[in-house]
Amino acid sequence: MKTLVEFIAKSLVDRPEDVTVQEVDGEHAAVLELRVAKEDLGKVIGKQGRTARAMRTILGAASTRAQKRTILEILE
Repeated sequence: MKTLVEFIAKSLVDRPEDVTVQEVDGEHAAVLELRVAKEDLGKVIGKQGRTARAMRTILGAASTRAQKRTILEILE
């Protein structure tokens, strides 16, 4: 899941070297923390959050297939 989010984010931003994804395992779900450069934050979120929602939808479908719940958090 981590590599999927990282690949999508690097494809969207102008500075792919600043993209980092950390995975934090919890009891019921894994949380993926996505960090990008400040100027690329708008590109990852998208208009009215559409890009972020699409990334969460893709991640949800992939995590269902892997039978593990995954949550995406986009951090500054």
